[in-house]
Amino acid sequence: MYEAIREDIVSLRLIPGSMIYENELVEELGVSRTPIREAIRLLVSEGLLEVLPQRGTRIARISVRKVAEARFIREQLELGAFQLAARLWDPGEHGGVKAVAEELLGRQREAAEAGDAARFLQLDEAFHQAVIGVTGNATLQQVITQMRGHLNRLRCLALRQYHYMPQMIEEHLGLLEAVEQGDEALVAERLEHHLGKLDVELPELRSVYPDYFQE
Repeated sequence: MYEAIREDIVSLRLIPGSMIYENELVEELGVSRTPIREAIRLLVSEGLLEVLPQRGTRIARISVRKVAEARFIREQLELGAFQLAARLWDPGEHGGVKAVAEELLGRQREAAEAGDAARFLQLDEAFHQAVIGVTGNATLQQVITQMRGHLNRLRCLALRQYHYMPQMIEEHLGLLEAVEQGDEALVAERLEHHLGKLDVELPELRSVYPDYFQE
């Protein structure tokens, strides 16, 4: 239940600032109240839901502060992870990873052609996780995934607004190529470019969707 509700929040199917109700979730998801309450508890602790006394539970607005914090952590962790993946890359050992990454990019093209930003973002996550998996560091993968909740809502909004999914696929191809080459400097350069759009996007998106954001 946690994963299903979280995905609805991150993909913006549940609008920032809107209310959700336990009874509706029980009926919609076809489960008892216990897993719903546990999911709500976890999402409140993650800062994606807010409990309002005497009113109910609200989808947290996108926190500009948390986005900035998550972005810094993501960039630092992913830079180290992708560079380590490049250092460890062995064509014989990691051919399966390359095949998975290429399959994910093919599915991203399908999502881009369909204009499905939420699906595209899911596949984006899977691509990054596949490459980071080369490090063998499960804790690193878990931390990066957990930190992306607030950031990915902004990224999903940006994908819908700017329609640059084809560009992101090309950037993924370039990243995979740099990792295969074992070129850590090139990995850093391409990853910085890949992750560096938010400085321009955030103020623009706040002006278009002011009700979605909070400081």
